[in-house]
Amino acid sequence: MGIFTYEYEVIIEIPPVKMFKACIFDGENLIPKVVPDQAFKGIDYIEGNGEPGSIKKITFEKASHYMVEKVEASDKDELVYSYSVIEGSGFMNKLEKITYETKLEPSSTGGSISKISCKYYTIGDFGITEE
Repeated sequence: MGIFTYEYEVIIEIPPVKMFKACIFDGENLIPKVVPDQAFKGIDYIEGNGEPGSIKKITFEKASHYMVEKVEASDKDELVYSYSVIEGSGFMNKLEKITYETKLEPSSTGGSISKISCKYYTIGDFGITEE
């Protein structure tokens, strides 16, 4: 097993607290409206209700694709949210999981800097390149 880490930052015009609330607490209602081309069919909790340890299944319209996510951490004071994709159609035979961590910080212009880390946990000798 190997771990490939990819990190990047995104500048957003929305203040960090407002962005965190919109994406984390209201995300299940907001994201399908903001990104309609992803064609979300449904978001259902298998365990929990959004707190760390919760597991949810996201189903997409196209070809019955889905993914199962586990909430790893959620800190509204530090504006940090982490989750892992632990199951899904199409790629999980090569990956054990993918863990995403997002931290929002204030920018000098009143918006946010979203610092995102993605860790891909591969199975066997499967490798991932930056390409």
